[in-house]
Order: sequence, then structure tokens, then C-alpha cells
Amino acid sequence: MELWKLGVAETLRGYREARFTPEDVLQGLLDRLAQVNPVLNAVVTHNEAEARDLARQSALRWRAGAPAGALDGIFMTVKDNIPVRGLRCTWGSRHYADYVPARDESPIAHLREAGVGILGKTNVPEFTLQGYTDNLIFGPTGNPWNPDLTPGGSSGGAVAAVASGIGVAAIATDGGGSIRRPCAHTGLYGLKPSPGFVSRVDGLPQILSDFETLGVIARSPADLRAVLTAAARRDPLDRLSFAFTDTQRGETPGAEQGRRILFVPAFGDFPVDPDIRRSAAGAARLLEGLGHHVELGAVPFDVERLNAIWNLVGPVGLAWLADSQGLDVQQMTPSLRPMVDAGRSAAATAYVQLLTDVRELRAELARVFERYDFILTPSIAALSWPKAESHPSVIDGVAAGPRGHAVFTPFANAGGLPGINLPAAPAASGLPIGCQLVGPFGSDLRLLAMAEAYEEAFGPYVWPALQAAGSRRET
Repeated sequence: MELWKLGVAETLRGYREARFTPEDVLQGLLDRLAQVNPVLNAVVTHNEAEARDLARQSALRWRAGAPAGALDGIFMTVKDNIPVRGLRCTWGSRHYADYVPARDESPIAHLREAGVGILGKTNVPEFTLQGYTDNLIFGPTGNPWNPDLTPGGSSGGAVAAVASGIGVAAIATDGGGSIRRPCAHTGLYGLKPSPGFVSRVDGLPQILSDFETLGVIARSPADLRAVLTAAARRDPLDRLSFAFTDTQRGETPGAEQGRRILFVPAFGDFPVDPDIRRSAAGAARLLEGLGHHVELGAVPFDVERLNAIWNLVGPVGLAWLADSQGLDVQQMTPSLRPMVDAGRSAAATAYVQLLTDVRELRAELARVFERYDFILTPSIAALSWPKAESHPSVIDGVAAGPRGHAVFTPFANAGGLPGINLPAAPAASGLPIGCQLVGPFGSDLRLLAMAEAYEEAFGPYVWPALQAAGSRRET
């Protein structure tokens, strides 16, 4: 039995029935990491000693019939912009290369209380501001479906780990699509929660404000739900987290049926790869076959206003970070340096306008959800591209700028909405494709229920034919 392939429920069942131990599972995961991480460069900081200690203690607890929590002996990775006490947290930047936090960010502390073991930290682009995964410290991360291509970003290391079997799940962040797009590139489920659904205390500076939330990446909605339930709690130091009660975070709604879904396959004239168009249409038909009412429509908000928001929030946040922390901009990834200049030159009145535009966008989207329960779009506009390149320059024969591949996801972040990636039919080349389902604020668990029903019809996760380092045979 390949223990590294097991999901949460199967792993816990094995512990209860004494068929294997947390030490057995951890060894399988460490062996898998040693096989595939040299090919992918997914995990950049390892935590083997602590993980082995937790596995020993967990094995003793299971033997005594007294697990510490709901996830005792479950192992996962954490994105390298989320503090884990005692583990280097580089944020993909030379400026943080030696930073070792003394405290866990609050969701990591909650997961530890549930018995989770941390395998290590996963690779990110510098300051998690780009849609591929490469930086000046660790270099690029490859896609398990083709290691020469990118898994997207900024959670590229996280999805590469989960998709290849390094941990049952990954904890990551999504500030503009950084969970949903990488999940689409690797065939995974990933939830960007509503602001406040997962509390955030003792984290790095939030340069994207509440646009960025902390979520979960997994190979199944069931695993996603199990991890999210343990991670998501209220915290008195996070005012947003009081928008939800702990009961709301843990309740399990029944099967979702008869929902009204607005299907938007394209955003105006922005190009979309033909394989992605076909795959998204197939996902819409699948949801229709599940009894939902799917209506084809145009983008229901002002895309130009959204782009204006996005062209300002990142640069201003990065400029503030650079100036408040005294960072040497010349030590940054070259493509980030113009962002700092743009942020520094932005007028205060422009930022007030941004805040006004965000409020208006959120009101506009709230009105959309008076007519529809969910919005369905592709998660990505382009298939994976070479891993050392920041973006595809052409999509469907049309010149595309740096954000052309990422056009679909940012509205959920600016709108303060939850969104989940659903894997869809792959491209003719075999590369994964995904669609996002976005709901109104607070519909996080309804999205999970939709994903669970979707998976029953779509089928379970399909593993990539990934060759291990030093091996000529498929693993």
C-alpha cells in the first residue's frame, strides 16, 4: 500500500484499525518527497526532525486510543509566506531569507492543536505577487504533469507538493487567484475563503489587505473540508473573523441541488485557450446534469474598474512594505522593481478612489447574487507555460500581457468573495484545467458541498505520471 496516496479519512481509519501508524505514513511521505522534490523543487525548507517527533507521539496516542485532535497524525505542507514557528519563512525574498518566526500564524496553531504535522514550507514567487513560482533564492518550481512547465503561482510549490503526493493537503494564501489558478494547473481542489472565515493573526504584513485570505489545497473536497474545519476559527485579534461563528464554520450543509449558476466563459475580449473553453463548457454541463440551473452570460461587472483596482493595490502595498521595512529594491526580483516605483508615485487620492471602487464593486456583486447563487468561470485563461517565464505572451493566437492568463480570478478577491477551483476535463495535451465557482460572502461551506457533489460525478483525483529523480520508470 502506498501510504502517501491516502486521503485524510483513509489515513485516520488506518490508525484506528492499527493497520499502520503515523510513523509509517510519515516515512512514506518522506520517501516520496526524496523521490520527486529534486524534480519539482516544491518544498524549500524541510521539517523532518519535528515531523518524526510528532509521528512518534501520535503513534503512542493512537495506540492508547486517545488521539490529540481530529487530524492527529495527518501531515501537510505550508506555503512560504505563512509563519510556522521555528521554520524559515522567506516569502521568496532575499530580504527574508534568514527570517525564522517565533510564533505560528493562527491557523497553523489551530492545525497543530488538531494533531497536524508540518512536512515543510513550499516555494513561492517573491512577496507572492506573481502568477508563476520562481525566485532569486530557490529558483523555479515545476508542474508534476510536466516539470518543465509552471504550476502557476503564487502557490506553485503548494500545489506541486499535493499533486505529487508530498502531504495530503497544503495551507496556502490567495490574494488574486493564487490558490485557484495553481489548482487548475494541477488538477486539484482549492478554496479561497471569505475574508474572516479563517482568522489571520501573527502573519506577515498583509500588503493586499483583505483581498488575500488563507485557504486549503487538497486532492479531494473531503480532505479540503477536514483541514479547513480544523484551521478556521474566530480569533479576538482578527475582527473580520467575528463575521462567522465557530458553528457556522463547522456545519455540514446537505447536498446542493437546484442552484442558479451564471456561467461566464470569457471576460469580454480577453483571449482564452480553446481547450479551456471546451473544458469549462463541459464543467457547466456536468453541473447542469446535477440538477442546477446554468445560464450562459457575460461578465456581470465592470472589468476595467477591476483592472484599475488591481493595477494599484499590489504596487502600493509593495511600495509600503519596501519603505516601511527599509528594503533594498535592487535586491528584489527585477520585474517587481517597477511595481515599487508605481506604488511610490501613486497619489493618495488614487488610493481613496481605489477604496471607493472596491466598495462599489462589492455592492455590484451583491446585486448579482440576488439573481444567482454562484458564478462559474474558467480558473485560468492559458495552459501551463515554461516554468522560468513569468507569463505566456500569447493566448489563442492573441498577444497577452502579464495578467492575461489570470484574468478570471481577481474579482473574487476584490469582491471579498469565496471561490473554489473544480478540476475539469484536461487539455488534449493532458495538462490539467480547472474552473472556479464563486459564491456570495459567507457561502464557503456551500461551495464545499457543491464541490463534493461535483466530485461524485467528475471522478477521483488522477495521479500524474511523474518520474522520480534518478529513475527511468514511472512512479
